Amino acid sequence: MCGFAGIADPSGLFDDAAAVVRRMAAMLLLRGPDDEGTWSDPSAGIALGFRRLAIQDLSAAGHQPMQSASRRFTLVFNGEVYNFLELRHHLELQGHRFKGGSDTEVMLAAFEAWGVRRAIERFNGMFAFAVWDAEAGTMTLVRDRLGVKPLYWGMVGPRADILAFGSELKAIDALPFPRAPIDRTALTMYVRFGYIPSPFSIREGVHKLQPGHVLTWHRATGRTDIEQWWSAKEAVERGAQDQIHDLAEARTRVEDCLRDAVRSRLVADVPVGAFLSGGIDSSLMVALAAQESPSRLRTFTIGFEDRQFNEAEHAARIARHLGTDHTELYVAPQDGLDVLPMLADVFDEPFADSSAIPTFIVSRLARKTVKVGLSGDGGDELFGGYERYRICADLERAFGWMPWRARRGVASVVRTRDGFGRIAQGVLASLGRAAGAARDSSVADRMGKFASIIEQPAVSDFYPAMASIIKGPHEFVIDARQSPTPMTDPMWRPHVNCRLTRMMHADIVSYLPEEILTKTDRLTMANSLEGRNPYCDYRLCELAFRIPVSMKIHHGVGKVILRDILARHVPREFNVGRKMGFGIPLGDWLRGPLEDWVETTLSERRLREDGLFDPQRVRALWAAHRDGRRQAQWELWVFLAFHAWMDRWNGPTTPTHE
Repeated sequence: MCGFAGIADPSGLFDDAAAVVRRMAAMLLLRGPDDEGTWSDPSAGIALGFRRLAIQDLSAAGHQPMQSASRRFTLVFNGEVYNFLELRHHLELQGHRFKGGSDTEVMLAAFEAWGVRRAIERFNGMFAFAVWDAEAGTMTLVRDRLGVKPLYWGMVGPRADILAFGSELKAIDALPFPRAPIDRTALTMYVRFGYIPSPFSIREGVHKLQPGHVLTWHRATGRTDIEQWWSAKEAVERGAQDQIHDLAEARTRVEDCLRDAVRSRLVADVPVGAFLSGGIDSSLMVALAAQESPSRLRTFTIGFEDRQFNEAEHAARIARHLGTDHTELYVAPQDGLDVLPMLADVFDEPFADSSAIPTFIVSRLARKTVKVGLSGDGGDELFGGYERYRICADLERAFGWMPWRARRGVASVVRTRDGFGRIAQGVLASLGRAAGAARDSSVADRMGKFASIIEQPAVSDFYPAMASIIKGPHEFVIDARQSPTPMTDPMWRPHVNCRLTRMMHADIVSYLPEEILTKTDRLTMANSLEGRNPYCDYRLCELAFRIPVSMKIHHGVGKVILRDILARHVPREFNVGRKMGFGIPLGDWLRGPLEDWVETTLSERRLREDGLFDPQRVRALWAAHRDGRRQAQWELWVFLAFHAWMDRWNGPTTPTHE
């Protein structure tokens, strides 16, 4: 796990390209504090920079940038290829010889043997990399199938003819050019979702390479080609045509695949631990890891004195049953508040998930004793864990048959005082779980969200609306611009009949990489800790698509198949499925210790000076939350996190964080 940066400058604008990429890579120090390296070819205008977090082959043989045996390929690589030992064996049979024990060296040999495009299809792992092919004169950027590892790129410079790329946006920000302005389209999507979907970034002209995509830059012509090398949509459609109908077989295959994914992620030349929240995903992962680990597995969790948010006692009980070396840390409100200033430095794009606070704290805790941490990210999306899947399916069944005008009429009635009184009780009773899904929202808040969902023009828009924090971003963003995203664009939706499968796919191509995996990557890396995600093994992903929804969600209960597998390792009476979510009491914090900060950050004067958001609407939202008339902490956090980002990264000078 590392960080890299690079430029392709065929016009020779930079006198010392190596020095430029060294400055870019210095911005990524926390991603790789163990070693640094640069490589350049002045005649071609190519320069690569690297920061290393040594996990495999701690010796100098793992140093990057690394060249292939023939020196045709030069590589900088962030992530892990978990099947590198298997690939190494195949390559040795073909006559390749290796100097060290790193997966990077195996990747380069694979490029020599099979070519870049064919080689990546053999890689099982999390990876983003850039490889220069001196013979073909091409720079190839690749991102893994599910988007576990990040990769930014853009054409920069006075003539926009220099390819610049890096593991994080801050590396490109370090270039000696004026910062690109804020992209209004990206800003609008951020206000809607709380994250910026690929391929957009907050900067105009800078992009995130989408998961499962490859970009090829041709030095001779300056042309960039982008193609998709793995498609979740196609995998879902294939899975729908090849379903596993035997429940016992499905359980066995899922457990075997997950076990192998866990086993491969325990391979490291440094200590490995795991995050244990006490939920189904992390408990099953830890159960398998404890069995496969060559030494006693270390596990980590944090707790809160507020029992509404505390899972530490439950996690500790599971740890005792599984025999792990468990560490827990109880977090006081001040501990969480102390992390807030760090988040703007970590996220060089606006990011509005407040669970970043406990994620940072548990990552910092784990880093004291391990260098790799396993997490349970991906289980909800693959196996139907989110409550909103069932709620949205209920809404589609209840209202999907109505013409749009009729649904708009129902929504209008719900929003009136009298209509609310007549309809609310029946709607919430019919939805059942919807009434308790948001424990810190009032009934009025939930009914307002319900109305905003069913009034969408198409039934297929219900789920994107449900997955949105602010469903009408154009009401808040001045000169708002919207664009199709993997969450909203029908072109991304698989052609399958199951509505729940379509919802899970939408999260796999949007919410999972852009919010969940982004959060884990940035906050583990901010603590120089490598996060690994067994549920994001593409083999498990493709297997999950072959399992009918009835084995995932049954009688309103999600992740049924994972619960059944977990019961083989943890007694059912442990009630593992009652996970609360990795949250903080944000609503109370905004009215309490953070009130002055909110008032200053969202002052009418500042909002008018920035010229990005409608001051009246933002101020009204804050007043309603402050006075207790609404629970609007998540919407407010969107604007607060943005301004924290703006203060850190959108000032008049280039950041110099090292």
